[in-house]
Amino acid sequence: MSQENEPSNRKAIILSDKARPLANYPHARVAGGLIFVSGISSRRPDNTYEGVKELPGGTLELDIRAQTKAVIENIEIILKEAGASLKNIVDLTVFLVNMDDYPAFNEVYNTYFEAQTGPARTTVAVKQLPSPKLLIEIKATALAP
Repeated sequence: MSQENEPSNRKAIILSDKARPLANYPHARVAGGLIFVSGISSRRPDNTYEGVKELPGGTLELDIRAQTKAVIENIEIILKEAGASLKNIVDLTVFLVNMDDYPAFNEVYNTYFEAQTGPARTTVAVKQLPSPKLLIEIKATALAP
């Protein structure tokens, strides 16, 4: 659900039925003809994570493919709220905790995007993300319809 009381060129996109940001920022902001999607993870509304299996003894089994799919689909839902789709994305910044996951991440990514029509992309390794259950976070910029 979008917030009212925003200037038309600075509309906040906040989805009440999705995982809420952990601080005071929107899922996305529409400004100057663009949609700026905040860093999105595989976190669900109940604060569990897609692609995470908790094993006995507290060990975590993390699945980069499942997390990548969930992140891209979460971004798609946010863009839909703004009247756009994945086809509107012009730039992505991908944050991976482990570059060993790069091939598996690309495997899933390539099912959503093609080089000729897909966004520009930067992928960087980061020391950690806000939860040890996260392997990936993606930030997107898209054209507003």
